[in-house]
Amino acid sequence: MALLAGGAAFSGTGSATLNGDELATISAASRSLAGMWELAQHIDGHFLPYYAFMHFWAKAGTAELWLRLPSALAIGVAAWLLTDLGRRLHSTRAGVIAAAIFAILPSVSYFGAFARPYAFAAAAVAFSFWALHRVIERPDGRRWVGYGVAVALVCSTHLFAVLVLPAHLALARRAVLVRMMAALAAGCVPAAVLGLIGYGERHAISWIPQRGPEVWLKFPKMAAGTTALGVLLFAMALAGAALLWTARRGARGAGSPAAGPLEARLREADPHATGRSAAEPRVADRAWVFALTGWLVLPPLLLLAVSHLVTPVYVDRYLFVTTPALSLLAGLAVAAISRFHLVAGVAVVVLGCVLSFPDHLDVREENGRFENIPWALRVIKAEPDDAIVYGQSQLRTGFEYYADSLMPVDVLKSGDVPSPDGFGYPEGSDVPAALEGRERVWVVWRGSKKSGLEGDGIPRVGEVERAGFELSLAKHSADLPGLTVALFTRR
Repeated sequence: MALLAGGAAFSGTGSATLNGDELATISAASRSLAGMWELAQHIDGHFLPYYAFMHFWAKAGTAELWLRLPSALAIGVAAWLLTDLGRRLHSTRAGVIAAAIFAILPSVSYFGAFARPYAFAAAAVAFSFWALHRVIERPDGRRWVGYGVAVALVCSTHLFAVLVLPAHLALARRAVLVRMMAALAAGCVPAAVLGLIGYGERHAISWIPQRGPEVWLKFPKMAAGTTALGVLLFAMALAGAALLWTARRGARGAGSPAAGPLEARLREADPHATGRSAAEPRVADRAWVFALTGWLVLPPLLLLAVSHLVTPVYVDRYLFVTTPALSLLAGLAVAAISRFHLVAGVAVVVLGCVLSFPDHLDVREENGRFENIPWALRVIKAEPDDAIVYGQSQLRTGFEYYADSLMPVDVLKSGDVPSPDGFGYPEGSDVPAALEGRERVWVVWRGSKKSGLEGDGIPRVGEVERAGFELSLAKHSADLPGLTVALFTRR
């Protein structure tokens, strides 16, 4: 199942071009360790552990496939953990169905072919629940250390991945409460450090608008990467959780007269996997229903709360950590409820493939990351002495990465390396002087045509026009925000 999920993710790594976030990864990872530390003091400090990892990974190259391979591997690890966690909670078939559902999701293919830490965060969260099950099963010292390490990984991969940790508290028992809280406290030290750094850099996310509860309507699509399948799986997950909860109520054991066929099927797990005899009541199962449901629904609720109480931070991709929970709950529901679990599992996976097929095509096309720099390079038909001006100086990283032919003269560039405190480049400020003697200038910016050509949205556009140029043509790549390429000629 790990190979299936990792392979599905890796299958999209060479199709869609790198977007601005992934190019920021290249920019950060290409710096020295001291340079990354300086960058972290101004922007993206909470990504420092990921950037440090990618710094060493990128020493072997910065090709698209290589940069995105770690994310695909993380998806494979997450699928492996889901398979075993499903086995521990119910049966091997539950784990296999959950991992198969996980593997076919467009969101998994997207973030598994994305040179950012979101796949790492999803794998770390799955690892934390898996480690928690093991330590509750047999609470010895080494397993508590493993659980603490898993929590630390959650906190280090992405700051908002910590929003799943309150769901762990559903499994707190009196016998393990002290050690569990100690492990959580120790593991959350990175979150405290990165959180303080991130709070001091909140200006860097000032572009995030304030959201309302209506964003929760889009949550199933975000988790699954497609609307129809997302709604179906979300309904299955919640219905499955409710049925699993109902089946546990009043249970007195497998031999109890109160235990019906569903209850008997719910106790088919391997005794070695649960640490108890098959006839012993599985008291923890009700708590696990709470924990898994919390894993799914708490992050969007808490992220919106943070947005309103601290600063706007609600961004859909921060919630990819909930996708393994969606898959696991749906897999448990199929395995536990259906007598013909194999047929039902295959049917769900096949239906999921059909419903998500268009979205799989979208994430694998060249513009699958909504910032198609190769397209922009094809639009630019450079003539000798043409100039180019970037509406956002950080776009230069992508154009230099993909350029394989003659480019217009970068007339504003005043340094070969990005600024030490960000991803932009040092540029000259006198646009008329830089364009003196030029008859044509290409201007490229992130966003729609309207955002650059109307008002003062892109200052560089206005500066070019005031330097004596007028618009000759403008083209925008598909989907928003996308890229706009415009040609200005001397009046």
